[in-house]
Amino acid sequence: MKTVVLILEWILFIYLAVQVVYLFFFSVAGKLSKTKIIKTAGHLRLIRILIPAYKEDAVIIETVRFAVAHDYPKSRFEVVVIADSLTDSTLKELKKTNAKIIEVNFEKSTKGKALQHALNETKNKPADIILILDADNHMASGFLHKMNNAFDAGFEIVQGHRTAKYLQTSFARLDACTEEINNHIFRRGHNAVGLPAALIGSGMAFDNSLFTTLLNDIGDTAGEDKEIEFRAVRLRKKILFLDNALVYDEKVAREEIFSKQRSRWLATQVEFFNKYFIEGWAQLFNGNVPFFNKVFQTYLLPRIMLIGIVGLFWVLSLLFANQWFAATTILLSLLTTSLLIAIPARWYNRHLLGAFIQIPTAFISMLSAYKQISKAKREFIHTPHGETL
Repeated sequence: MKTVVLILEWILFIYLAVQVVYLFFFSVAGKLSKTKIIKTAGHLRLIRILIPAYKEDAVIIETVRFAVAHDYPKSRFEVVVIADSLTDSTLKELKKTNAKIIEVNFEKSTKGKALQHALNETKNKPADIILILDADNHMASGFLHKMNNAFDAGFEIVQGHRTAKYLQTSFARLDACTEEINNHIFRRGHNAVGLPAALIGSGMAFDNSLFTTLLNDIGDTAGEDKEIEFRAVRLRKKILFLDNALVYDEKVAREEIFSKQRSRWLATQVEFFNKYFIEGWAQLFNGNVPFFNKVFQTYLLPRIMLIGIVGLFWVLSLLFANQWFAATTILLSLLTTSLLIAIPARWYNRHLLGAFIQIPTAFISMLSAYKQISKAKREFIHTPHGETL
């Protein structure tokens, strides 16, 4: 019995250690990276901004007003709202803006199908760049100019720096921290060593013809951004993380919404683990390291879960298994260092402690999210925006 327990302990330790070392490596790489300097473009490309809006009446009007007023020549960009299940009053207000409104009605709504429908509706007037925004996103000044510069430099896929719009609760601050950690490790850190940045679903831009190819037959997946990402790295496309191109995003303010959102993300992770596990190894042997790396990311625990499990392992080793105490202390130290250096320095204030205090609550919410994976696979779980607290 002791032998079995020891074997299980070693399996757990190795499983956690591989993940911690992975995060530590890319976190340090991100810290040592230098900002890529991109020259100002001599040509202003035509940019089409697609904003899928499923039951987003609370935020979509303000988002569209911000978008159409952006500081890029008005003749060189177009805002397109893909309106799914919006109220008549919202549609009426949207039609007063300069945005193009495309109404859709799907038996099973997904973001991928909405985007594909919009491409079909606008194919007779092709743009140079397709930019995807969520219904709550606001672009910072100069965002489209920076995207245009990146495409002028030869990039075909560019991920902007999505960051918190406002931090109204400690839970929202924690959610914002996790996003900045992911930006640092999976985008900045990956670009630093020559790997494609991870896509995040919004604030991402594509060459029009490439995007049409990547989105073709996207299906009913709730993880359209990850499917697009896998297709892109299969084609060995570079994905640039444009660190200074900010797009502001509303963060989750309450734990019950956090749990629902994460259940959708976890379902997506399981979906792509099952779909691409074998191909990942085949691509690795074919020299496509970026593809294998993306598959490897489906093995990783969410950061909140990893903190919780490594922390519990450390506590248990302290209380009941002293032979693991040194190893788990090193593991916990590496993980803590990886995450702390990924959080922007400007965020280190008294409010950050309040965010950290929410970690146990978030861990419990993640456990609850695992229970909802089956539901998330069957139906689209919508994350509401624009809540007042």
